[in-house]
Amino acid sequence: MHPLDPTTRRSFFSGLAGMLGSAALTDLLGQENFARAAPPSPSSALAAKPTHHPATARSVIHLFMNGGPSQMDLFDPKPILDRHAGESFPGNAEQIGNVATANVGTLMPCPYRFERHGEAGIWMSDVLPHTAKVVDELCFLHSMWTDHPNHDNALYKIHSGRLFMGHPSLGSWIAYGLGSECDDLPAYVVLDDPLGLPKNGVRNWTSGYLPPVYQGTRFRTVGAPVLNLTPEHDRPSEIDRVAGDWLARLDHEHRRRRPGQLELDARIQAYELAARMQLTASDVLDLSNESKATLEDYGIDDPVTESYGRRCLLARRMVEQGVRFVQLFLDDQPWDNHSDLAETLRDVCRRTDKPVAALIRDLRRRGLLDTTLVVWGGEFGRTPTSQKVGGKFTGRDHNMQGFTSWLAGGGVRPGMVYGQTDELGHAVVENPISVPDFHATLLHALGLNHQQIYHERQGLKERLTGLKEPRVVTEIFA
Repeated sequence: MHPLDPTTRRSFFSGLAGMLGSAALTDLLGQENFARAAPPSPSSALAAKPTHHPATARSVIHLFMNGGPSQMDLFDPKPILDRHAGESFPGNAEQIGNVATANVGTLMPCPYRFERHGEAGIWMSDVLPHTAKVVDELCFLHSMWTDHPNHDNALYKIHSGRLFMGHPSLGSWIAYGLGSECDDLPAYVVLDDPLGLPKNGVRNWTSGYLPPVYQGTRFRTVGAPVLNLTPEHDRPSEIDRVAGDWLARLDHEHRRRRPGQLELDARIQAYELAARMQLTASDVLDLSNESKATLEDYGIDDPVTESYGRRCLLARRMVEQGVRFVQLFLDDQPWDNHSDLAETLRDVCRRTDKPVAALIRDLRRRGLLDTTLVVWGGEFGRTPTSQKVGGKFTGRDHNMQGFTSWLAGGGVRPGMVYGQTDELGHAVVENPISVPDFHATLLHALGLNHQQIYHERQGLKERLTGLKEPRVVTEIFA
């Protein structure tokens, strides 16, 4: 083969034509000959990296519930709301929600019934009957709080640790810190809703100022899994292999002459990964080898649960393959129940409850739950008071001062309730968990020290958890 330096697109096309016309094409395409001819591949930014301390989890499935689930109607019962329904909030109305005080209603009772479930006797609302059956696997965090009552800013905060766009997401930081355990799939996969993108769209899974190779890769569950992954027209595999080798040589030479260009490195690595994904992506999305019982357990036989059930099952299949961080979203913000909460909250629970419970059971059955951290939660919670929308008071407003998330697997204590809100469910009063605390705790489970994972930018050491020292919630680990 000719040296790399004089390689140009003209020599690429002439060389390709010559090889395709050569009687020795078959020999040239032999794996050993190709390996000798190809330039050595640079070390991948996604190569697996050592942890800072022993990890309790190897991967994360983040079931993000965009919109702000109502904690007092799902997991955190407040009987005083029933007893004092219709009364005014016993405090400063300006502390409530995100609207003018004229739109703040009275204390609003829960429209559902709560019961204790599992050996741990944990309270659960009757709109989550399937999740109630796996409650002994879950660790509830009733003392979450955040910094902003608006969706956009709260979404940036829960995903990136900052209130504004442009910073790396949690999944990007984890891929950056740990690399990948799978050569043929991305380290960070996003399974968004076929019905549409969530609020803030693709900015929820950006890599920000980290190299672009760490951003989330969207997998579609309808149609082609990844857009433009396969050629539009069929070509003989021999042509693909020869062309791929020559293009790789051009790319590596281009990169050698332009060191330090992160965008270029990311694009080359993305193309290399795309080539490997052409078979793997389709295989991991093929559910034909799953049993009928498994498909039914996830609700894939029911139009209401089919979409979310399919994505939960795909999340399990991806962590089986070594994907480090899998994130599920719903369209827009279905948990944003400003009006008609009794029905709209029930509807989104119907879509997600059965698939989520099936995922927990399936991970446990396959021995994956011990090493997979499942995270359920939104960007904030809801108010104990009703909110005026369209002249009616039938929903709840945003509440940044207290909300619930839950974790399962990955070394956390099962059947546990941690933290507490006040008697109205409005504000945290015991064991508060800020978003930086939450992020530091998730990193800790994965073997990452939040102080030691950083990216130098403009003379600063940028961290997911920011400048103020967060608290790792060690009490929740077994």
